[in-house]
Amino acid sequence: MPHTELDTVPDTSGEVDTPLSPDEAAYVAAARAHNTRRGYRSVWTSFTAFCTSHDLTPLPAAPATVSAYLVALAQAGAKARTIAKHLSGIRAAHRAADLPDPAVTARVTAVWEGIRRSHGAPPDQAAPLMPPLLDQAVAACPVTRTWKNRPDEPSLAGARDRALLLVGFWGALRRAELAALTVEQLGPERELRSGRRGRVLTLHRSKTNQTGDQAELIGLPRAEHPDYCPLTALETWLDVAGITTGPILRKVSTGNRVLDQPLHPESINNLIQAATTRADLPGGPYSAHSLRAGFVTYAHLRGATDRAIAHQTRHRSMDTITTYIRVDDVFTDNAVLQLGR
Repeated sequence: MPHTELDTVPDTSGEVDTPLSPDEAAYVAAARAHNTRRGYRSVWTSFTAFCTSHDLTPLPAAPATVSAYLVALAQAGAKARTIAKHLSGIRAAHRAADLPDPAVTARVTAVWEGIRRSHGAPPDQAAPLMPPLLDQAVAACPVTRTWKNRPDEPSLAGARDRALLLVGFWGALRRAELAALTVEQLGPERELRSGRRGRVLTLHRSKTNQTGDQAELIGLPRAEHPDYCPLTALETWLDVAGITTGPILRKVSTGNRVLDQPLHPESINNLIQAATTRADLPGGPYSAHSLRAGFVTYAHLRGATDRAIAHQTRHRSMDTITTYIRVDDVFTDNAVLQLGR
């Protein structure tokens, strides 16, 4: 992003920009999620490089400059979704500098609509990871860490990965939420109205609650089969890892030792991909999002209403739920088989 977003604000007198104080800069940075800021920085680097190579001004950018950049991205093979992110980044830079938005002009709007019609494609979707494939991925997590020169030990990475898979699925959690989980967010076990037992995870911030206005609650019931129970897997991991406070999902060294650092969201993605590869699962591609999509799809196929699903996923729009339902057989849950003829 340009320096105007984090370092200065326009002076309303039209004279000189006033530098932000350190405290102001910190709050400005906190106004957007980390991944959004990182994405916008990448966009701005790309856009300014394009402008430099074509002797154009990036800020303020003329509508012709923006449309030329969008065309260059499209002709280079970028997907419409990627181009949309670049356009959002350019617009954000102009808003941060209190400059007119070049994207609302007729020229940019027409070019962008043409790109969407010509280069639009369904978004790449992660395959849902749900039983029985989820069970296979859990079962394939290593139990023992073998050594040449010392006695075998329980595999800490395997215990962590089982907890990651099961808590991620049952909790319908995003990878950033999994990475941020701490022991302090885990409530005590209690009896539920159904007669089962469970624990509650409290999320103070999330993608849909970035300001922390209201905590979001995630229910984790104790499953009937201990091998596939999220609470059993979680409690086993915490016990063998000796974790009593702080981050739950942590790095494990090649020497089978638990480190203090929490997993990065991208590492969680890599671990889930590794788990599905280790289990030699069909289908795919799988990613961290497969757990959340798997929860929605599995719950839907078992008769849960969209509202009940949203109670766990925390979706605010029921329409969004349908985009997570990923059934690979057109006849599954299809009314055509209920016509009775």
